[in-house]
Amino acid sequence: MTVDNNSSDRFPLRRSEISLGIVTPMANEEANAEAFVRDVLSRCIGFRRVVMFVVLDNVCRDATRRILDNLHYEISELQVVWAPENRNVVDAYVRGYREAIRAGCDWILEIDAGYSHQPADIPQFFDRMEEGSDCVFGSRFCRGASIVDSSMKRRIISYGGTLLVNVAIGTTLSDMTSGFQMFTRQALEGVLEKGILSRSPFFQTEIKIHCRKLRVCEVPIQYRAASHSVGWKALQDSFSNLWRLFRMRAGHQL
Repeated sequence: MTVDNNSSDRFPLRRSEISLGIVTPMANEEANAEAFVRDVLSRCIGFRRVVMFVVLDNVCRDATRRILDNLHYEISELQVVWAPENRNVVDAYVRGYREAIRAGCDWILEIDAGYSHQPADIPQFFDRMEEGSDCVFGSRFCRGASIVDSSMKRRIISYGGTLLVNVAIGTTLSDMTSGFQMFTRQALEGVLEKGILSRSPFFQTEIKIHCRKLRVCEVPIQYRAASHSVGWKALQDSFSNLWRLFRMRAGHQL
């Protein structure tokens, strides 16, 4: 699915000319941290430069940081970002975004660790970016996608949240809550300039709302298990921020 809100001509982009940044917050993944990094990087070939920013903070209490620090000496593309100042998961993602922008990456791919997102799905993001998309969003609900090992409650929250946001904001994506996504540097800079106020998983939805006037598309992803639970506090944050964005849209401020 493609939503094109930019009529300007675009020239095809070659990945051989592109500097790619990969943003992956990680915590307590000592069992598969190395395998995941190697798997992701094996899918990211043909670029002028690739840098994988793995963000860790005080939530990580096992050997993940030590494993990655040692792996960095073998894999130069890996950059371990230690961010003890992070207060929540949103801070971890934003720190990764800023690191990728600061490094001059042209495209930034966001993927969750722990294999909830499958590295095998990565190449299709690159294909759509080469066609001229500003943002490519992974969808668990479009044709060809799948969800396994996830509770019915979590599916209802994700799908129901998507329907609610589409009605309230006028967006049209099939999955407004997924965190497997890719941006041009300019698109991500625009998101950060507008601001991410949510402190819960709703921040992924907030990002998509900020990108709704750009050239965006969706690709099917194979999603396995939720990486974190969604409690009442997170739901309150989601409703509060959706109401804020709805009022901004009604007032033509969004």
